Amino acid sequence: MKKRFLAFALTLAMMMTLLAGCGGGGTEQTQQPADSGEEPPKTEEPATELTATQKIIAEAEGMTLEELAQKAIEESNGKTFLGVGNSSRGKSALPLFIEYLQTIDPSYNMEFEWQQPKNNKIFDQLTADSLKDTGTYAMTLIQDGNQIESKMVQTGILDTFIPKDWADANGTTADDYEGYLPLQTLNKVFMYNNTGSKTYDNCWDFVAEGEHGLYMDIDSEIVGKNFLYMLTEDTYAGWLKEAFEALSADEQAYFQPTINAMESEAADLGLGADGKYALAWIKLWVESYNAQTDDGPICNTLVDKSATDQFGLLVYSKLRSVEESSSVSVNNINVAAYDDGYTGIGGFGYCHYLFVTDNSPLPWTACAFIAYMTCTTDGFSAWGKDMGGYSSNPTVAAENEEIYHHQTGGMAEDGTTVEFAAKNDAGYDWWTTDGKLVLEDPEYCASVAFTVGSWIEMLTKYSAG
Repeated sequence: MKKRFLAFALTLAMMMTLLAGCGGGGTEQTQQPADSGEEPPKTEEPATELTATQKIIAEAEGMTLEELAQKAIEESNGKTFLGVGNSSRGKSALPLFIEYLQTIDPSYNMEFEWQQPKNNKIFDQLTADSLKDTGTYAMTLIQDGNQIESKMVQTGILDTFIPKDWADANGTTADDYEGYLPLQTLNKVFMYNNTGSKTYDNCWDFVAEGEHGLYMDIDSEIVGKNFLYMLTEDTYAGWLKEAFEALSADEQAYFQPTINAMESEAADLGLGADGKYALAWIKLWVESYNAQTDDGPICNTLVDKSATDQFGLLVYSKLRSVEESSSVSVNNINVAAYDDGYTGIGGFGYCHYLFVTDNSPLPWTACAFIAYMTCTTDGFSAWGKDMGGYSSNPTVAAENEEIYHHQTGGMAEDGTTVEFAAKNDAGYDWWTTDGKLVLEDPEYCASVAFTVGSWIEMLTKYSAG
């Protein structure tokens, strides 16, 4: 539920209570004559009553982390905290959180469990748990803005909590901030094996004749579909048009028939003026990419010198786990967007979001844990080692860079700089501007999931045979 709506609902409820106390509730309404020329009095919509958890969140949003920690200690000492998420690293963050609370109260103790459902079952699991008066899960760390919006937020299963310290660091307030709370933005970027002569200097090169990029199948990782949805948004469709116009005449001639064929499709789907470019790219991509089950194997393939002229769209952070050998090296790949003269989209950015379950058994502790992860470097440390994963708190992001030096290719254990050009992370600000990272917008994805989503389902995927 959006923050402004919560604040408005709470204020309206208080105003109505005050009016009732002033005798307004006993006034009889007089009907206006039909020919009086005056409009009949309007009936106010009843205020939406906040749930018990939403009331706690409204109070918690005015507290510092230290104040929330005290509430968590009072609520959960000696109890068990259960969390659920798409990232297994929540299990790494929880013991650090407990240690933090023990610096305030050494006698504090809390057991914990963290579950990571497979095959996108987290939404089913949270939906089933929401039917209980008091849920099993205190909070969740979850991805896929489309399903979060349509299945979790609109249904009232999950509530957004905006920590005061996080809002202060971002120059806003809980009431003014719109949207969900992201722990981090992750990026998937175009990478190609550089051991041959082929280069990719335009995002349309990835859908050119004969190309088959390695990509997690959109039915295996649903967030990949959000990337395609977002391409139809006016800004990103415009980027695709600009990249097309930068191609040579011969290259344009190859793509033009597909673009022309998509003009009527774009109109039928209600897309903007450049929608045909987005649909053409999407069609060519879905009908050409070589579907993989996970980003790890994609990375392992591309960094081997035997993968000449292959490319993929994969999570940037996978480069951190590459073990150098005579045939395998990060230096065997280029991040396309880093190449001089590259034109067009450099990849896709999506978020891990944090929510309190509306029937949370430990709402204060959930709020404190969320604040700890988003407002302290220690809290973010479970994710901090990865390039391409950017804390949503600018203060934490800067402190994290000082520790891990992602923008210099990482640091070796002896403190010396490790020079791998592909691992020199240009950072969030660069990726979202010069790097032309396509950013997930949950509301937009949800708004086109049926229309554009149904159109994508009718496309014929490439089969590697």
